[in-house]
Amino acid sequence: MNNSKTILATAKSTILSESKAIAGLSAFLNEDFANAVNCIYKGDGRVVITGIGKSAIIASKIVATLNSTGTPAIFMHAADAIHGDLGTIQKNDVVICISKSGNTPEIKMLVPLIKLGDNPLIAMTGNPDSFLGKNADFILNTYVEKEACPHNLAPTTSTTAQLVLGDALAICLLDQRGFSSKDFAKYHPGGTLGKKMYLRVADIIGNNQKPEVNLDTDVKKVIVEISEKMLGVTAVLENNNLVGIVTDGDIRRMLNKYENINGLKAKDIMTPNPKTIEVDVLAIKALKDMRARGISQLLAVDGKSYKGVVHLHNLINEGII
Repeated sequence: MNNSKTILATAKSTILSESKAIAGLSAFLNEDFANAVNCIYKGDGRVVITGIGKSAIIASKIVATLNSTGTPAIFMHAADAIHGDLGTIQKNDVVICISKSGNTPEIKMLVPLIKLGDNPLIAMTGNPDSFLGKNADFILNTYVEKEACPHNLAPTTSTTAQLVLGDALAICLLDQRGFSSKDFAKYHPGGTLGKKMYLRVADIIGNNQKPEVNLDTDVKKVIVEISEKMLGVTAVLENNNLVGIVTDGDIRRMLNKYENINGLKAKDIMTPNPKTIEVDVLAIKALKDMRARGISQLLAVDGKSYKGVVHLHNLINEGII
């Protein structure tokens, strides 16, 4: 039996149902949201986010987003908090408690303990009139009419709403801090995003050999230099200054043009004034230049001094592409 139509219809219904609920969140934004952002931004401590069940999983994701965008945050499971982990909350911390109903037993037990510490409490709940909502300093309303689950039981739309409001909170804080792409790279040094922001040509060319010949180098030695250095190219120098480039393509064109290559020099087949890139330029710029020019390597220079070759394969290996 082919049930693909039923599957696709259910998937589309789920997506449309959740997207409608998420769009409705904007109507719940009020001064409490703005005040919550300012409370976190102006505070000297961290953001401690807690929850139970699926809300705890969402809390962990929001913590990760805040940390990666410049707002120190830590996760505290609501059940663990009432069994010894309440010490996670320090004097100047702001606490965000996530709960759809705001009335679970763990939340009812945890909230008074948080209030004893005099920490600002932000409630992220779909029920502002709940125990959590009534005891919070600020309420982030994540109300949804129903879950995407056909039985209206499995947390689906409600957790998506929590996630989206958490993202909105993080981005508002990012904006308040003037958090830049350079700042982002500091928090993601090992990933592709970070490498695009900090990895420079100078960091890459040391992985390659440095092919070079002189103007009067015999063309056979030019071919050997290109072959041995395995970059498909060699720089041509005159008095240590870069004056040209010989590529695999130049070699092929030479072989098509000349029946006898004896006596030919690098200067006879090179391309003068080659395309270059400064060593202190970001590697992502090298990629953009290669794509724009339809080439797979660039000669790296420091002013007029030839320093090496950056190849497309280097950028692939670094995960920039």
